[in-house]
Amino acid sequence: MVFAVLKKKKILTALIMAVIFFISLITLSKTGTYQVFYGATMRKLPIYRVQTEEKKLAISFDCAWGVDYTDKLLEIMQEEKVKCTFFMVEFWTTKHPDYVKKIFDAGHELGTHSATHPYMSKLSKSQIERELISSSQAIESITGKKVEVFRPPYGDYDDLLIETANNLGLYTIQWDVDSLDWKDLTKDQIYDRVVKRVKNGSIVLFHNQGLHTAEALGEIIKKLKSDGYTFVSIGELIYRDNYKILPDGSQIAQS
Repeated sequence: MVFAVLKKKKILTALIMAVIFFISLITLSKTGTYQVFYGATMRKLPIYRVQTEEKKLAISFDCAWGVDYTDKLLEIMQEEKVKCTFFMVEFWTTKHPDYVKKIFDAGHELGTHSATHPYMSKLSKSQIERELISSSQAIESITGKKVEVFRPPYGDYDDLLIETANNLGLYTIQWDVDSLDWKDLTKDQIYDRVVKRVKNGSIVLFHNQGLHTAEALGEIIKKLKSDGYTFVSIGELIYRDNYKILPDGSQIAQS
């Protein structure tokens, strides 16, 4: 008898939990966070790649430490008629305003990479706002164009960072293909890493100061072009509204 009562209680509890779970899924689906919850995490995610049937991708460069190879990178992209996205730290922007203008005038998209390159998940909301607003304004004062994309230093983020960036009109961008050029890999190693990992909607991470990045870039672009890929800026690649982000960071259009 006691066993039967306990069994009924367990069944009733399970039913109640199922109803709560179902209601939660419906609620979350209305907010665009359904996929993140369904993937066993409530954490907000940046955009790692874009889910698309088109063979297009975006190349990106993080700029923080120097300009030694930047002219060569720009030369290669001009020759190949490729536009990409450069994420700039404020102290790099203020030190190299001539390069900010040169990159912008070449038709590339400019995004912020923060003001001081901190681990931004360790910052308060007001500190995050100062990092994003100050760094964006530094770029905008040179180009006259609003900054719309942001990449967290070290790929470090939390819910507060993404929410704050979103409230400032910034899309938080990661990557799904890491060249690891910052590790001073050889030209061939960088080439192999990128061409073997790229897929439709990929966002590729390079650094403008990578030791062998410029040596590999031209061959990478030629190979991917021969595979049928086209190159766009991140701002052109992503969906601006009516989208969801899957647990793997893929951004998908939401009807």
